[in-house]
Amino acid sequence: MKFPWGQAMRVGLGVLHLPPSEFWAMTPRELAAAMGRTGPGDAEPTRQWLLALEKELLGACSEMEKR
Repeated sequence: MKFPWGQAMRVGLGVLHLPPSEFWAMTPRELAAAMGRTGPGDAEPTRQWLLALEKELLGACSEMEKR
């Protein structure tokens, strides 16, 4: 499962108009809520969702370190 970065950035930056620094400072729970995951069955991010987020963030960090 690949993390939906496009959707996350559209919500955070486009819909909520967050400055990038605030968007990237959001917790996974805050990001999930902003993306509409607030129903009774999906109020908390799943383990799979968090693992995908972790993998994407670690990949992004290693890419930044290469620069």
